[in-house]
Amino acid sequence: MNYDMAITGGRIVDGTGAPAYAGDVGIRDGRIVTLGKLNGEAKAVIDARGHVVAPGVVDIHTHYDAQLLWDEKLSISPWHGVTTVVIGNCGFGIAPTRREHRGLILRTLENVEGMSVRALEAGLGEDWPFETFPEYLDTVEKRGTLINVAVLLGHTPLRMFVVGPDSTRRTSQTDEVRQMKRLMREGLDAGALGFATSKSPTHVGFEGLPVPSRLAEFDEIREIASALGEAGAGMIQATIGRELSFDEFAELNRVSGRHVSWTALLGGGGVLNVGSAADQLARSRELQAAGFEVFPQVTCRPLNFEFRFDQPFLFQSMPVFAPVNRASHGEKLKYYADDTFRAAFREAVRGPVLDAWNKSVISYCPDRPELSERLVCEVAAELGCNSIDLALDMSVRSDLQARFRVPVANSDESEVETLLRDPCTVLGLSDAGAHASQLCDACFSTHLLGHWVREKRALSLEEAVRMLTSRPAEVFGLKDRGRLAEGVPADIFIFDPETIGAKPLRRVHDLPAGEDRLVSDALGVLAVIVNGTLIRRDGADVHDDSSQSLPGRLLRHGKAS
Repeated sequence: MNYDMAITGGRIVDGTGAPAYAGDVGIRDGRIVTLGKLNGEAKAVIDARGHVVAPGVVDIHTHYDAQLLWDEKLSISPWHGVTTVVIGNCGFGIAPTRREHRGLILRTLENVEGMSVRALEAGLGEDWPFETFPEYLDTVEKRGTLINVAVLLGHTPLRMFVVGPDSTRRTSQTDEVRQMKRLMREGLDAGALGFATSKSPTHVGFEGLPVPSRLAEFDEIREIASALGEAGAGMIQATIGRELSFDEFAELNRVSGRHVSWTALLGGGGVLNVGSAADQLARSRELQAAGFEVFPQVTCRPLNFEFRFDQPFLFQSMPVFAPVNRASHGEKLKYYADDTFRAAFREAVRGPVLDAWNKSVISYCPDRPELSERLVCEVAAELGCNSIDLALDMSVRSDLQARFRVPVANSDESEVETLLRDPCTVLGLSDAGAHASQLCDACFSTHLLGHWVREKRALSLEEAVRMLTSRPAEVFGLKDRGRLAEGVPADIFIFDPETIGAKPLRRVHDLPAGEDRLVSDALGVLAVIVNGTLIRRDGADVHDDSSQSLPGRLLRHGKAS
């Protein structure tokens, strides 16, 4: 047998959790045709001696919905071995969206997902080639992507499409719920991977109003979910919040008969108002023991937000910030300089939020660069002032350019290890494509392999690879992805187990309109292959966009058509 590509001399970890073994991989017509010993010639050969040959990483929690329309490479996910992503998470997306609602949906994403509206407007342009969800899928498929993409239909654009701007202010009427269910079924028929929603109190949209999904009564969510049961297809992703917690997750699983994965089970997540990780893990185990297919998502990285006070993401849900959320740039400067506002802000920062704030550091101060990486509270003590006042003084002086980094969750590694190792959880929550200027966890895969496997030895290599590949693929219904086997698409990640890792974050200005984001480069990645096509080699893109078609596939119903 002849091959288009051969990978020789590697240590195969197939994604199932089975022990690693020495062997070769033969690829032809985009699929794996031989595993073990090759019996023919190959047009191209990758020497994988000293390297692990694993399935491509499956990232189930990303927000590339807008970015993929200007960045078909979905950077930076492929840098870290990711070959398949799920978008539409937390119920956010850009379809379905009526022409007259485009500005509102972008402003919503700006607030809730920390996306620059200047970048969104420049990247998407004025003439979107879609309004409905099926049209969006067709657009994604026609444009093409470097890696595979599966799409959840988001509750926020769905609700805005049906209810309009009032979707951020009121519950829906019976006929509106009926229409949403019909559109959900239409989306499933077109290839949606499932339905996503959120009731998280931290999900604040344009002008400080709740995102549309937060105004939905549970009856509305359940009715939409029933469309999945009637179709016998899809899964549900939900973000925990008031009136959308464990009992509701179980009910959604019952009424739909489909998997439910909720975000996020985090260590020390009190600042996000999500309660004790131990209690949530216990409830998750109870649900699964009772037969409910409900899977909490965890992450392997500390959740640290780097923010400016022009987009005070961590504080937006506080009542004291309600007028600030509606304010212009100049008005925000006036609020932050106002003694009355400052007093109210200081009073509001208490409990877990205060604990997190007391660990915050100054990441950038234009007029005092020597303060970089110092604790805000430490500098405030030296100056004899309150840390809130210090941060606001820095922000006002710098025209809101000063940046602060706050540890929000997952700071206790012993707690994180417990969550990672528990069999009821699933690894996700990279948030790739969102909060681009505030965090970068798209490097979670290389971090897991470098930190938790090699450095801490908390996980075996085989188990870590399973957590990155077949486990999330199974929970989300991504057929033929996440494992190495003869006959499946050749999505492959080749890395050096002795050097694999994620480099420190760095800030770049490569978004549309010159907007900035944080990125992390990968260490120890030899090659990334998507559907049999080599896309990354030795840390660099090798796919020739001018002469080669993009190898990624739109995974309608979780599978390439």
